[in-house]
Amino acid sequence: MTPDVVREISGDVFRTILLVSAPPLMVSLLVGLIVSLFQAVTQIQEFTLTFVPKVIAVFVCLFIFFPWLSKILIAFTANLFEKIPVYIK
Repeated sequence: MTPDVVREISGDVFRTILLVSAPPLMVSLLVGLIVSLFQAVTQIQEFTLTFVPKVIAVFVCLFIFFPWLSKILIAFTANLFEKIPVYIK
């Protein structure tokens, strides 16, 4: 394996990680911001009030985006398997 091959694989891995992790992280960030604003306005400081809505929102997000996320992961894996003979040479 040459350094160029490692760089190409690493770039594909990081790009895939960013694409797959972005939707749940953005949803968690948005729900956390909304809950924090709600807590600041009402002065309710309850830990479960921040945790439970985030968990539910992330699960819903993963359920909604699962076809798209799986398509990205399958394409990455198929691309990697197709290039294995090229990488070994």
